[in-house]
Amino acid sequence: MPVVDGEVILVRQYRAAIDAQLLEVPAGKRDVSDEPVEVTAHRELEEEVGMKAGAMVKLAEFYNSPGFCDEHSFLFLATDLTPCATDFQGHEEQHMTIERVPLDGVPALIASGQLTDGKSIIALCLAREHLA
Repeated sequence: MPVVDGEVILVRQYRAAIDAQLLEVPAGKRDVSDEPVEVTAHRELEEEVGMKAGAMVKLAEFYNSPGFCDEHSFLFLATDLTPCATDFQGHEEQHMTIERVPLDGVPALIASGQLTDGKSIIALCLAREHLA
């Protein structure tokens, strides 16, 4: 999750499973066999929001819904960012938009229901704590 000058860079993209647009932290799958998670995080950041991170800190890892699947997520805080070209890989990515949100505004986004993605809520709350 990229943070610049007190703002987090998020993406808004269509999610077919819920037939709606979601505001989310940039994320992606490890589509290279045995790729280290830190390498995946750097690659996805560049592909989705066009930023290279000078520093990447692991905030947490967790199982998304262990009652019915084995999806395992890793959350990273990306700082010391420099712009680079994006490289959208899929149909959803080609139609997503990039938004900047003040970290101080995160609790209001959660309370209002504008931010409902679980991994994003976890990531943003941990990032606020880490940067405080």
